[in-house]
Amino acid sequence: MHAGFPDFRLGNVLTTSFTATLTERAGDPVERMPTPQRLVDWLAVNGLVVNSCTTAQFELARELREALHAAATATAMRDTPPASAVHLINARSVQGRASAILTPEGNRYWRLDPDSAVEDALGVIAADAIGILAGERDGRWALCASPTCRAAFFDTSRSRTRRWCDMNTCGNREKKARFNANQHKNVGT
Repeated sequence: MHAGFPDFRLGNVLTTSFTATLTERAGDPVERMPTPQRLVDWLAVNGLVVNSCTTAQFELARELREALHAAATATAMRDTPPASAVHLINARSVQGRASAILTPEGNRYWRLDPDSAVEDALGVIAADAIGILAGERDGRWALCASPTCRAAFFDTSRSRTRRWCDMNTCGNREKKARFNANQHKNVGT
């Protein structure tokens, strides 16, 4: 990781980890992927290793991120995803030519074409999103309860009642604010 940039928010769902490269969308947005190199870093952390990224490829990635966010948010709100978002997600999915490879140890890794590695990686992310948006994975879309975040996340908890996109950030911040408010109220009584 490169010093000076906010840490990535990583989770078990590739799609939501990707959309979480821009956080606090309803407050003061935090861009966690401000440069093409930072996209290369994020892809590597997620098993999609590429050697480099052009400015044009970086813009394709950011467009995909916003389309995924729009589609996931609409789905969480029980609305139909915007047609423009669906079109862009589909376009990125068919553009990629990544191959899933099974290792002898039983792990999967992605083989990306060196000439189109970023596009291939974006295809993997788009395909992951399509599977989730099409209801092929067990869970439900929800919106973070933090008023400054409101990120769409995929809730795979047993009860499907998770409130925060990330307990270590949004959840802790909200719980701390409630605790401080209660402490302040108790001091005044």
